[in-house]
Amino acid sequence: MTTTTATTSGSCAERFAGLRQELERQLASGAELGASIAVVVDGEPVVDLWGGHRDPERTRAWESDTLVNVFSITKTMTALSALLLVDRGELDVRRKVAHYWPEFAANGKGDIEIRHILGHTSGVSGWQPPMQVPDLYDTEAAAALLAAQPPWWTPGSASAYHCLNYGHLVDAVIRRIAGRSLGLFFAEELAGPLGADFHIGTAAAHRDRIAPLVPPPALEFDLAQLDQDSILVKTLTSPLLDVAMTATPGWQQAEIGAVNGHGNARSVARVQSLVANGGRLDGRQFLSEETIDLIFEQQSDGIDLALMVPLRFGIGYGLPQPQTAPEVPQGRVCWWSGYGGSIVVNDLDRRMTFAYTMNKMEPGIIGSARADAYLRATYAAVRG
Repeated sequence: MTTTTATTSGSCAERFAGLRQELERQLASGAELGASIAVVVDGEPVVDLWGGHRDPERTRAWESDTLVNVFSITKTMTALSALLLVDRGELDVRRKVAHYWPEFAANGKGDIEIRHILGHTSGVSGWQPPMQVPDLYDTEAAAALLAAQPPWWTPGSASAYHCLNYGHLVDAVIRRIAGRSLGLFFAEELAGPLGADFHIGTAAAHRDRIAPLVPPPALEFDLAQLDQDSILVKTLTSPLLDVAMTATPGWQQAEIGAVNGHGNARSVARVQSLVANGGRLDGRQFLSEETIDLIFEQQSDGIDLALMVPLRFGIGYGLPQPQTAPEVPQGRVCWWSGYGGSIVVNDLDRRMTFAYTMNKMEPGIIGSARADAYLRATYAAVRG
């Protein structure tokens, strides 16, 4: 019997050797195709690893600058963009959305607050059917549809994950405050100043660096058998996301602030370490402690109406929930994951950010077995 070996590239502090070994084990077993992992502590990178391949045929290596669609990790970048405006006094999470975006008040939505959008409790978790994936690409037209429709449940009473429309809602507010789209605002105010290779709206010049996604196994249940007017079905099927669409220029170049951000673990950890490091990087204070405190103001705790799993949401991030995210520790910790398994965790108690991105997707919208294994290895290192 032959033994497959796998090596990784990049840097890794000695105390995180177990994390490197875990990545190499997953690559060698074939569970992982290509991936990157990064850990930042006190604003400084201590792990920056990558390995495997960009393509299922294993002809193209995953490189230092390989990008991948990280799905809902994009939401943490969108939330951070909104929090930057909060910190500048231009956005108030307790003001009505309609104060900034008057059209949004239509059909009984006049009392919905910014925090309800950022915490997935707005009542507007998706589009009234019908909606197709390409309809997402015209961000302003898609947002106008959201502004016109009624809420699907009492705003603020529960969460229903804003799976595909989170970015459209936040983009509409940012446009009216900053006069720029979300993608441009993020590029100019966060990615650019931080030197982070993360994009919400990825230019054609970067296309050759993007690793295509390998879809997970098909769902074992038939959505058609469910109540088509339920919040779950309307949120997840209008439109129904087709992973194959992520390989098209239309998807990659659109600014879909919920799901089409492209980056790698290094760039995810770089931007998100702002939160874990008290809002300060490279000698510049991007966020105050007061703004960071908002993240931990719980907005909901219970069975999410769209995903039907227990979730806790603060403002802009998930909060620890041991049933759904068992390896995310309790404490002053915020996190989120992307469809297929990518994840970012900001641990403010340890001033640490962990990020993992990959191209071979696992089943499920929240977390993955591989992400859990990497988190266990990471916390084994920091807990000693």
